[in-house]
Parts: sequence; C-alpha cells; structure tokens
Amino acid sequence: MQTYISRSEAETETIGEKFAQGLAGGTVVAMYGDLGAGKTAFVRGMARGMGLSCRVSSPTFTIVNEYEGERELIHFDMYRLESSDELFDIGWEDYLGRGAVCAVEWSEKVEDAFYGDETIVRIEKLGDTERRITIEGGRD
Repeated sequence: MQTYISRSEAETETIGEKFAQGLAGGTVVAMYGDLGAGKTAFVRGMARGMGLSCRVSSPTFTIVNEYEGERELIHFDMYRLESSDELFDIGWEDYLGRGAVCAVEWSEKVEDAFYGDETIVRIEKLGDTERRITIEGGRD
C-alpha cells in the first residue's frame, strides 16, 4: 500500500501521473472518494502519465469517456448507476476485453462487477485542498 498527501489539485494530478506511468494495459483502477475529492483530477494525471494529451473531464452524464493515443484509457463514472447490472448492460465486459486501462469512479456502486484483481485508489478529504490518497493492490 502506498499513501500520499496532496495539498492541491495539481499535486493530485501529479500523483495520478506518476502512478500511471508504466501501468499495464487491462488494469482496472477502482476509485473511491466523496464528491469533489479529486477523482477526476487523479484521472487527468493518469492520462498524462500514459502519454495522452486529451482533455479529461468527468463522465458523470455520459457514464464513459474514452481517451485514445498510443495507449487507451477508459474513464467510467458510476455515480448515476443503480447497480452493476447497468454496467454490464453498457458493455463492461467488452470494455475489459479491449486491454485498456479502466479508471472507475464511484466504484462502490459496482463492486460486484470486479474480479478481485483491481488496483484500489482511495481519495479522502482532509481539508479544503488537502487529500490523503491511498493506492492498494495491483502495483504494490
């Protein structure tokens, strides 16, 4: 397990960037954290760390955003889903089969869709801008 303290959105992005460098294709990153904790900022950093120069935004209303380049990052936001059944309905297994890195915000809503080999990222608010970021599994 790795733990980091971020004191700004930019630091959260940098932690995400370093985390994603060399991250294997097919990795599922299950993200946990309250609204506004910095999950999307972390994914922005992941995209940079994977060499992607795209604009990363929260897929709250679209459920899924796909970012492609030399590597592929698929960004899910499960906030609006009621269960993992809805995730399977939109093609979860097909996404996994593509070999992309999958970053999943609001993972607690679809935990039964995971296979137990995901990397877990928890972002906890410690103050207005300070966050504790804990990464477990996968790359420990």
